[in-house]
Amino acid sequence: MSKERIIFCDFDGTITVNDNIVAIMKHFNPEGWEGIVEQIVTQQISIREGVGAMFDLLPTSRKDEIVDYAINNARIRDGFEEFVSYCKEQGITLLITSGGIDFFIYPLLRAFAIPENHIYCNASSFEGETIEILWPNPCDAHCQTDCGMCKTSIIRSYDPERYERIIIGDSITDFEGAKLVDTIFARSHLIERCDQLGYAYHPFETFFDIIKQLEAEPVK
Repeated sequence: MSKERIIFCDFDGTITVNDNIVAIMKHFNPEGWEGIVEQIVTQQISIREGVGAMFDLLPTSRKDEIVDYAINNARIRDGFEEFVSYCKEQGITLLITSGGIDFFIYPLLRAFAIPENHIYCNASSFEGETIEILWPNPCDAHCQTDCGMCKTSIIRSYDPERYERIIIGDSITDFEGAKLVDTIFARSHLIERCDQLGYAYHPFETFFDIIKQLEAEPVK
């Protein structure tokens, strides 16, 4: 019997053309955010520490501006609507696994009728003076990277004997997950990482590319 296909799809820079967290920081430009990004990239601090620290620079008094900008600035990558429909038609489970934040992810995905329990992301609180990021999907005992939103723990919860596990992503936050799956769809920084370690992958620019490849490959 063939396995069931399950897809773990990143959001920022994958479903959206741009990285929404970086776009928010560039636009509102709080002092010190660029140094935090550099620390994340050079792995001096974890992703959870860095993302939390960046949003701690933004006052909750500007909530409406920040939320409106995040939603209105984002552009959905070509073919995503058709890709969601394709997954439904083929009986493929589609999970959104994102290190992004609920206040822009849920509104942007609402038009695609993806069940809320299929969306994994970080949460937020606007109760204090600055934005607090909450972490409902922490690392499990097998992950020590302090991801914040741990993609590998979600992937591990699906039995590889039953599921053909597929990841779609673009950045360093997807690389640990890429080590675990059967098939990788990659762009940007994830391509660089896969090339460095000799991991096979399918490059993509639109979700039409992904549909075409899935149709061409038999289920494993």
